[in-house]
Amino acid sequence: MAMKVKEVSELASISVRTLHHYDEIGLLVPDEVTDAGYRMYSDANLERLQQILFFKELGFSLKEIKNILDDPAFDAEEALHMHKLILLEKRQRLDQMITTIDKTVLHLRGEIEMTPKEQFQGFDFSQNPYEQEARERWGDNAVNEANQKLNDQPADKQKELSNQMNDIFRRLAAIRHTAPESAEVQGEIKQWYIYLNEIGNYSPEAFKGLGQMYVDDERFTKNIDQFGEGLAQFMCHAMAVFADQNQ
Repeated sequence: MAMKVKEVSELASISVRTLHHYDEIGLLVPDEVTDAGYRMYSDANLERLQQILFFKELGFSLKEIKNILDDPAFDAEEALHMHKLILLEKRQRLDQMITTIDKTVLHLRGEIEMTPKEQFQGFDFSQNPYEQEARERWGDNAVNEANQKLNDQPADKQKELSNQMNDIFRRLAAIRHTAPESAEVQGEIKQWYIYLNEIGNYSPEAFKGLGQMYVDDERFTKNIDQFGEGLAQFMCHAMAVFADQNQ
């Protein structure tokens, strides 16, 4: 039985806006559109949506997912087996991180001793889920340069940069209800621009594009909004103002 877009949205726990976007870019086109303009999704559409969400969970960009699913050689069953293997590996890593947390609590209480190696079991940041999308938007050279610039930093400097990033997000979250074009907000956004250029090479236009990605990509929005609901949208607006004023 065909389902309306709102029903699919509730079933898959994704927004109606996201489904509309998938339709617009040809990633998930409903099999039927009624005379009244309602999108109607078939069982085949739902199967494709399931594949899309599996690939998104694994960090693939929408462009990559479309290319994969539209390939005549695509085998849905084979893809499901691949998803399972990767998710099992991810679960194993998460289980290890949970074990590390439990052991760290005991370590802090003085009940056990942990070696430095044990303190970081389960962590693996060698793969950046946003890197492929960055490469598609700004090219390999820009991303490679940013990666090299960061990797050349000593470990204590990398830790310092991580702390600086969190501090900037916290300060911006605290003023996110202030007008984005205000001097206070623009002062903080300037610090974000300076910070990004410590680890990369951002023109004002690229800075503005990055801010737009904060709201266009749900992964960015979710991560940024952990510091305060609506922060991603606020930063997008403030970064656009900064870029326009500094062209």
